Amino acid sequence: MTAPVTGILLAAGRGRRFDPAGLRNKLLQPLADGEPVVAASARKLLAVVPRVVAIVAPDDGGVGARLSALGCDVVVCPDADSGMAASLTYALRHTLAGGPPAAWLVALGDMPYVDPATLRALAAALAAGAPIAVPVVDGRRGNPVGFGAVHLDALLALRGDQGARGLLRTCPVTEVAVRDPGILRDVDVPGDLNGDLAGA
Repeated sequence: MTAPVTGILLAAGRGRRFDPAGLRNKLLQPLADGEPVVAASARKLLAVVPRVVAIVAPDDGGVGARLSALGCDVVVCPDADSGMAASLTYALRHTLAGGPPAAWLVALGDMPYVDPATLRALAAALAAGAPIAVPVVDGRRGNPVGFGAVHLDALLALRGDQGARGLLRTCPVTEVAVRDPGILRDVDVPGDLNGDLAGA
């Protein structure tokens, strides 16, 4: 039997576009239904995969505590401010204890509008052997993105703030067609907090 897909939730961003003064952490701001952004993102991922490793920054303002209460395995990345790659590689290394998973589903803490059906479809594609699985709506690729264990070494070698975009350009990708505009919607500015939560 294939080892389960492990979820990674990247929740270490500072959200400076949301609040340039740095007084409000966007991940803790309430959505239209009152649930914090990061909690909605985590809850959906937790409903689909058996384990979610959430990466937070030092002095996260309570993000880690909120995610831990939901059931995430919370890890503080000391180098989170150096870019997304630092958070991703830190999370990957944490998941390797006890043997590497067969695949990882990498979600973003500021994307609470993703439909759980999309997460299930991506996890199924990974379980079926897709080396990389990406959701696509109306011809546009979005997030989350799944990676099979074949890409572990390349993922661990990532640096900077580009994340794994290079792998998506140079490696075979399984595109998973979805009817989910949530794969393109993140919370960047306060106006993004209003909207329907797909599959909430």
